[in-house]
Amino acid sequence: MTQLKLPPGKPGRFKAFLAKGMFVSNIHQKRLPRRVLPERIARANARRSKVRAHVEHVFAGQKHRMGLIVRTIGIARATIKIGMANLVYNFQRMAWLEGRVAPA
Repeated sequence: MTQLKLPPGKPGRFKAFLAKGMFVSNIHQKRLPRRVLPERIARANARRSKVRAHVEHVFAGQKHRMGLIVRTIGIARATIKIGMANLVYNFQRMAWLEGRVAPA
């Protein structure tokens, strides 16, 4: 596994937790003051942004179109509420995809 580079201010136990669980940090790397960001780091940041954009699109749809606000007592109820919202989103997505006409 590669060395994790976390921004300053992150506790060392967070880095240890990621390494222990075989996780990879998806935190963007900042450039140093008055320096150009290396191309390799810029590409890595762009890759992370692409993944984040796909995930946040789903959550934005759930929040705005479905009015999803999780205000429950207990993790089990919150899990069920989010799971039901995911199910509704998937059904809506499936109906939209099936409703599209394929070009002939």
